[in-house]
Order: sequence, then C-alpha cells, then structure tokens
Amino acid sequence: MVEANRIEFKCRFTDGLDIEKEVVSFLNYREGGIIYIGVDDKGHPIGVDDIDSVVLKIKDRIRNNILPSPMGLFDVLVESFDGVDVVKIFLASGSEKPYYKARYGMSTRGCYIRVGTAAEPMSTTMIGNLFSHRVRNSLRNIVSPRQNLTFRQLKIYYESKKLDLNNYFEHTLDLLTNDGKYNYVAFLFSDENNVSIKVAKYSGTDRIDLISNNEYGYCSLLKATDLVLDKLNTENYVFTRKTEKFREDIPMWDALAVREAVINAIVHNDYTNEVPPKFEIFSDRLEITSYGTIPSGLSEEEFFGGVSLPRNKELMRVFRDVEMVEALGSGMPVIIRKYGRESFTFMPHFIRITIPVKTVNEPQNVHKTFTLKTLKNDAN
Repeated sequence: MVEANRIEFKCRFTDGLDIEKEVVSFLNYREGGIIYIGVDDKGHPIGVDDIDSVVLKIKDRIRNNILPSPMGLFDVLVESFDGVDVVKIFLASGSEKPYYKARYGMSTRGCYIRVGTAAEPMSTTMIGNLFSHRVRNSLRNIVSPRQNLTFRQLKIYYESKKLDLNNYFEHTLDLLTNDGKYNYVAFLFSDENNVSIKVAKYSGTDRIDLISNNEYGYCSLLKATDLVLDKLNTENYVFTRKTEKFREDIPMWDALAVREAVINAIVHNDYTNEVPPKFEIFSDRLEITSYGTIPSGLSEEEFFGGVSLPRNKELMRVFRDVEMVEALGSGMPVIIRKYGRESFTFMPHFIRITIPVKTVNEPQNVHKTFTLKTLKNDAN
C-alpha cells in the first residue's frame, strides 16, 4: 500500500503532529480519506506505543479542535497491518464545508484540502465558494450511538396535549437518518441516553464552596427540561417585605424570563460535541451556559432582535408540539426586556446568560414560588 489522494501515512503520533490539518483536508475533500498512524512513508508498519491512549487523544483532538463539528464523520480504530497494530482514522467527506482548525477560524491558515498526497491551504476564493454552498449538518444526520431506543416518555408528553403519535412518528419527527437508523434527535428524546444536565449551587460568588450538584438527564430531553425547571423553581425563593402601608413580594429572579432562558439553552444547545447546557446558582447570580455560538448566518443584532434561526430545528419542532415553546424567537424579547443585552456573554464556544439574584436583608417572611412549572406528567 502506498500514499495516495485518499491515504496518508504518519510514522508516529506526537503533540507536535498537526493531525487536525490532515483531518480537515479529508473532511473538505470530496471523497474523504484514511490516515494511518504507525506506518512509515514507504507503507511499512512500525506500530504505535501505548495505542489505546493514542486513540483517545486523537478522538479528543478531532472533536475539540475542528469546526464545524465533525461528529459522525470520523472513526478511530486499531487495525492489524501485516501483523502490527496501527491506528486507522477513517474520515468521510463532510456536508458543512469548509471545515477548519478552530484555532485559526475560516481562513487560509485554518482551511485545508487534499491535493494529490498532501494537505494544501485553501485559497480565500475557495473558502468563500464552499461557505456559500454549505449544507448545514444537523442532529438528523448524526447516527445515534444506540439503536435500541424506546420513546414512552415522548408519547406521554404528546398524549398530555391530546396529540397522537402514530406508527409513523419516527419519520414524522425526523428521528431517522436517510438510511433508516435512529439519529441523534431520537437519542435525545429516547427514554434512556447518556445526556446529563446539571444544576449546581454554590454558597458564594465563585465555584469553590459547592452546596449541591443535582444531575438531571439520562432520559427524554423533554423530561430533563421539566426537571431542571422544577429544580430552579424550588430555588426561586420569594421574600415578603411588609411595612405599615404595603406588602411586597420579591422573587430572587423573574420566573418567566428564566424559564425562557432555560428552554432556549436546552433547545439551541449544540449537542454535536456531546456537551450539554449547565445551570449554576451563586449567591449573587444564576448562570445559564449553553454550548455553541450564534448560529452561522445570524448577526448579533438579529440574535438580540428575536430573529429565529434554530440550531436544532428537529428539537424545536417537538418542544413546540408539546407547547414548551410558544413560537420561534418569542423567548429572546422576554429575556432582553427583563435583564437587557448585558446579561449575555459570548465566548468562542459558549453563550452564557447571567441573571442577577435579588435578596432582601432580614426578610420578615420567606416562601417559595411555583411559577416555573411546566406540564406535569408521570413519565418515570
């Protein structure tokens, strides 16, 4: 076997090896390709030391250092080559070209394509042409890591709204890939999965003194959302301040705005990197952090204006069906009106909403509010 347009050899895997460049070049190549680690330039296998560790490192670097997400487009295997174990990285051609090294963005330093037996930088013209013809990958196209899925909880939610899921609901709700396998949408809405959403509470203003760390998930995303909302509801104390002339109820945060922020974070989270949203309560604020930046094609002004460009249109459809989302773009104005644009922080890979927590010194009475609750069900 020799190097070719679809085959690349690397003698060894080191921290200095630019594996991301090679992976990007094949993702952008119309036919994909294969990278062998532990094979010299002449095609002779020399093996890989600590091969299991190398496999894990390669997977981690591909997942975290390349954008758009290459999830579902690569596989890292151990293969015996002439009796010697080597690492084989199989790469499919991606549908969201151009792929690029996250560190350098969509530039000539970040975008590569396979030309003959080498990974060559793309020209700015090629980058622009590919981006203009990009076909956005979605959760619908990513195969579920498990295929033995059940949907009892999903059916209960639909039944509660007097909606019937017939025998074709898997097709109707886009729970299948083009070749008929359960996709990642199905995985998220299934009764059992490995997606966990955490609600952490700290005694102070930093992450040092953890009071509680509740984990909700491993179930349908609908049920997990309800559990998060219920937990935040129990934490949203209402302080009652009485004077001779009036009585004032002061909740820690606005229940409606927080509900919209929670659902937005869950529905619009980028799950392709298997990073769920998280919720953290501090003594002075509530932080809601979701993975993913403003969707491509949407400006910051449009984002704040409530223009809807759902990152996960399949998730949005189901949440709307069960009336957990009222309308596209309806949540953002509620959040902005109450807490302003300054409550949003945009990071390279995350969006965070910071909700200030109100407190009253020495309240005469404290009780709890229950306005965050959504539909109740017995989907256990």
